[in-house]
Amino acid sequence: MTAEYQVHGDVAVITLNNPPVNGLGYATRKAIVAGLNRAEDDAAVQAIVLTGAGAAFSGGADIKEFGTPQAMQQPNLPAVIAALEQVRKPVIAAIHSVCMGGGLELALGCHYRVVAPGCSVALPEVKLGLLPGAGGTQRLPRVLGVETALNMIVSGEAVKSEMLAALPGQKLFDKLAASPEALLDEAMAFAREVAAKHQAGAPLPLVRSLPCKHPQGDGYFGFARNMVRGMAKNFPAPLKCVDAVEAATQGKFEDGLRREGELFAQLMLTPESRALRHLFLAERAASKIPDVPADTPKRTIATVAVIGAGTMGGGITMNFLNAGIPVKLLEAKQEALDRGVATIRKNYEAQIKKGKLTQDKYEQRMALLSTTLAYADIANADLVIEAVFEDMGVKEAVFQQLDAVMKPGAILATNTSTLDVNKIAAVTKRPQDVVGMHFFSPANVMKLLEVVRGEKTAKDVLATVMALAKKIKKVAVVAGVCDGFIGNRMIEQYSRQAGFLLDEGCTPAQVDKAIEKFGFAMGPFRMGDLAGNDIGWAIRKRRYVEKPHMKYSKTADLLCEMGRFGQKTGAGWYDYQPGKRDAIPSPVVEKMLEEHRKSLGITPRKISDEEIVQRLVFALVNEGAHILEDGIASRASDIDLVYLMGYGFPLHRGGPMLYADEVGLFNVVQAMRRFAKNPYDDAAFWQPAPLLARLADEGKTFN
Repeated sequence: MTAEYQVHGDVAVITLNNPPVNGLGYATRKAIVAGLNRAEDDAAVQAIVLTGAGAAFSGGADIKEFGTPQAMQQPNLPAVIAALEQVRKPVIAAIHSVCMGGGLELALGCHYRVVAPGCSVALPEVKLGLLPGAGGTQRLPRVLGVETALNMIVSGEAVKSEMLAALPGQKLFDKLAASPEALLDEAMAFAREVAAKHQAGAPLPLVRSLPCKHPQGDGYFGFARNMVRGMAKNFPAPLKCVDAVEAATQGKFEDGLRREGELFAQLMLTPESRALRHLFLAERAASKIPDVPADTPKRTIATVAVIGAGTMGGGITMNFLNAGIPVKLLEAKQEALDRGVATIRKNYEAQIKKGKLTQDKYEQRMALLSTTLAYADIANADLVIEAVFEDMGVKEAVFQQLDAVMKPGAILATNTSTLDVNKIAAVTKRPQDVVGMHFFSPANVMKLLEVVRGEKTAKDVLATVMALAKKIKKVAVVAGVCDGFIGNRMIEQYSRQAGFLLDEGCTPAQVDKAIEKFGFAMGPFRMGDLAGNDIGWAIRKRRYVEKPHMKYSKTADLLCEMGRFGQKTGAGWYDYQPGKRDAIPSPVVEKMLEEHRKSLGITPRKISDEEIVQRLVFALVNEGAHILEDGIASRASDIDLVYLMGYGFPLHRGGPMLYADEVGLFNVVQAMRRFAKNPYDDAAFWQPAPLLARLADEGKTFN
């Protein structure tokens, strides 16, 4: 059922019923129009109330129809809104909980609106690289005023109903109900009042008939464009939103509506909108594990223990404190514990100074934290996360102790970024309870959580961890067990290419600038200096033993042999001044690179920014294709999500796999064949992964 129709005396109530947020899919749209026609044909019905079942009035477009022809099948949303406006009996929207996107546009098509307190109201289309396409840019300025409406449309952020209802002169809401529970009764009472006035000859009000002007006109919109241009960066939608709202102030309503439609159609075709829509759908797809049903029972996680109070352990701890979950932090020495707690306090105090946290909340969170030096004290935790040094021996010792003390049914998680989760699980008598929870640094800020599924990890453990990730506001992606899982396995190939580019004639600054211009938050060499070049050095030493056939540039090892570990030592690929993070090109590094090239007999060549970007990004793509073939990731969009949320891949490009689709897989393979002929590169790596080669041959895409 998509919309229910009931008559209460002389009021017909049409209730949207399309869980979870009453998305306005084709069947729902048809049912709304059918309900309106039925009410019009019933002489006993004097007014109509439109509301939503469950936890929303309407969240807008139905994501199951996103990007499909069905989304525009008649009656499309503009046609439904036109039908609402043409009804000859008063139509009252009874709005509660969530009223967003097309849901708000639907409400704006009604004659009147009664709202419950606490309702989140928004036009969030800009977050998908679009603008409201069913009259939102034309109607919202007419009821809230141009400036308030434009701010809402350009930001896409939700505003609470009571805040909007309190605005002077607003015409969005005709009545604020006393409570969500009282909404329907109050809406029906209001419907009877306006029906009586209408029968006495009062016309039905239409939002489209309201005036829409700004006193400063051109001056205001010029200012708005300058502000938006500075914030929009790589995204065209916010500026198009300004254009659409300006059109609402310049002529007839129909002309503004036509202009909105033209701008919407233009944005639908942009790669930036495709990227944002891809991310939106990728997040929802990632939460679904093919062989773990949605109704899989979940374990109760009421208390958490964290092993290790270093940077990662402290950041992980904060996630759970923020969600109201008590944490016991364990360390080997009191000094390490004290340092860890002090860092957590310092992070929270910085948030208080910035106005992002209240003193009360800070105290509540810190009250949930306790510490210990003894494993016996964490025995009753429901979940324990190990965040100790990235060494297999150290981690195995921790898991042997956890196996000995933890209660039956506790989930034992490792924060390892590269190591074999199966090997870690094998030192316990409960491998079904072991899972990888790879947080990204800083763990209290970064949204990504790689959930690593061991070969014996129980399905209920996976379901529990995925649900918990949502609770602590992380985007969780399931990965299989391999060296580096999804993200770090791919970044190794990216880093290898960065090294080969140095061998062939690039400087660290040239590589970083090229990839940052492409849109990465930080280039590979600035990233190395920030993370600590010694970390990569330790991983490479292990690789030299485990994968002796793999070719590496020696430049990063030479840098580390000089003690240049990055910002923490004041020198890495760049030089750093005390107390500053500005990366200054280093003559010492340039000299080292020159001598290294001479030792290899390489004559440096000029390398274009285009080649730099292609080698770095296509290295990610090819390894991503191998990861899909190996079953380490379930879908290409999972890989994109990992890179968008954890590795600074440019949001407007939608992740490495979608970017490859946009470029064309045939073109990617052609470029890789060119790189394979480079004598100083790794020709074996540039053989296209079989999946990539097949998709390119068939003219298909990853997504």
